[in-house]
Amino acid sequence: MKTQDQNRFRTLLLKHLSEVKGALIAAVLCLIGFTLTALLGPWPVKIIFDYIILLEPLPEALSFLAPAFEKGSVFALGILVGALMLIALLQGFFSYFQVLITSRISFHFVYVVRRALFTHLQHLSLSFHDHARSGELLTKISGDTKVLKELFSESALNLIAHFMKITGMLVVMFLLDWKLTLLVSLSFPPLMILLFYTFQKIKDQAKKQRREEGQIASRISELLATIPLVQSYARESYETARFEADSTETLQRSIQITRLTAMSTRQVEIVCTFGIAAAVFFGSQQVLSQWMTPGDLLVFISYLKQMYTPMKKLPRLLSKFSKARVSAERIATLFSEKLEIQDAVKPIKAKGIKGEITFKDVSFAYETGPAILDQVSFSIAPGERVALVGASGAGKSSIAKLLLRLYEFQSGEILIDGVDIRQYERESLRHEITLVLQESILLGASIRENIAYGKPEAKDTEIEAAAILARADTFIDALPDRYETRVGEGGCTLSGGQRQRIALARAIIRQPAILILDEPTAALDAESARDIQEAMAHFQKDRTALVIVHHFASIKDFDRIIVLKAGKVIQQGSHQALIAEDGRYRTLCRLQGVS
Repeated sequence: MKTQDQNRFRTLLLKHLSEVKGALIAAVLCLIGFTLTALLGPWPVKIIFDYIILLEPLPEALSFLAPAFEKGSVFALGILVGALMLIALLQGFFSYFQVLITSRISFHFVYVVRRALFTHLQHLSLSFHDHARSGELLTKISGDTKVLKELFSESALNLIAHFMKITGMLVVMFLLDWKLTLLVSLSFPPLMILLFYTFQKIKDQAKKQRREEGQIASRISELLATIPLVQSYARESYETARFEADSTETLQRSIQITRLTAMSTRQVEIVCTFGIAAAVFFGSQQVLSQWMTPGDLLVFISYLKQMYTPMKKLPRLLSKFSKARVSAERIATLFSEKLEIQDAVKPIKAKGIKGEITFKDVSFAYETGPAILDQVSFSIAPGERVALVGASGAGKSSIAKLLLRLYEFQSGEILIDGVDIRQYERESLRHEITLVLQESILLGASIRENIAYGKPEAKDTEIEAAAILARADTFIDALPDRYETRVGEGGCTLSGGQRQRIALARAIIRQPAILILDEPTAALDAESARDIQEAMAHFQKDRTALVIVHHFASIKDFDRIIVLKAGKVIQQGSHQALIAEDGRYRTLCRLQGVS
């Protein structure tokens, strides 16, 4: 990861860990308890083997067991078996609470990361979202964070537990027989080399796999959004073939990762088997030479098997770590995307503005593309109704987006009530401006929720009043559940005219100082267009209105018309003044039969 990516992600992680430090301490204590009980596990069996079955005398270190042995071997055997059961119960107790606590920590961490990612994505400018693929973003928010959860809840503390167990057991084994311990330690270097190689190979494959999974998610997202187009052009087979091609690559990648993990696991098992065989062979010689007791060898072999057991699991753990590292890099890369549009150090609250708009030599282009606006200048007085006209690509919609600070312009100034819009608090500025698009966007929720989206705290009376003003009340009252009727995703269960009325009601309920209409009646039938135009005309009174139009018949009575061509203002004035000139506006009017 790049340093800036690491810092951002590390800060989030450290903040989360500081918030759950109490739970972390409890988890570590459970981990220590689990390790200690694992170390104690073989010792009752050693005592049974050496001092009950083989009748060896108790050493000084075990003199505390003498009273039990004095009562007979059966009584002593019962005590030691009970100790075995107690150790097992304690080990289960510590393991249960360690898993429970770490799972809660990991679930909370995923919640924190997802919330931070979701918030960050919402604040990124449209320049980012114009190029980002929604499926890829969805994979990062849901899939990559899930991989991190699995790392925290399963792999991370398991790895620490394994390390603590191996370290403790090596110490005890060294005290039992240092020569034999050094001998079996010779198996560790090849194991480490093998595991490091596996980790690198799996990480490379996991990075490609996550990228391919993001492409599949994007493909599905795109298909679902364009399903009417696919079906109407009978392209189902083509889309299936494309999906199969992408899925096959991911399948092969998954098989490759599984093959690497399985092969590494088998190789580790072979090395571990040689280590155990060597310990049994040379350890038995130590027992025959009376350098060790049979119980000591039993403990030694038990520890060695417990050490090798997690080592056999390491390839799978490393596979998870590899995937988690890739996921962390992908999340960190998303966090590193800069917020192009940010508030000033001391922003001004845009409250109670009058609606005066001024563009001064504004130039704008989408990233490295050609200029969309080239030194555009005009002024709109408070309460004035102004139409923006011009051919497609002239820059009309860009002016609306710049006013809302959805993009940043490269040069010039945009003023509202004489204040540069970059000095206003972004959220408060957008509360004072409402945009109604040509293609209305509705949520897959009730009509009431869709209207109230413009003002979440709105009362039922306000919602219904807005619907009446938008001429939406008639068709809403005819629905089975009226305002509680749920519309399909994007409003697909409503007609175009009904969607526009809901969108207009959503704008009305906000009571904005500035209203921007992006040709909201262009795709509607004559009757629906007339109803919406009447509703807009009533709503536009006493507020600044900026209307983007392609059909000029409805703008004859506007206060002013601004004509754009190739990103420049070439004419402005009333309909009567412009139609009298021999210019672009009169040409466009003639093409539409407007006089």
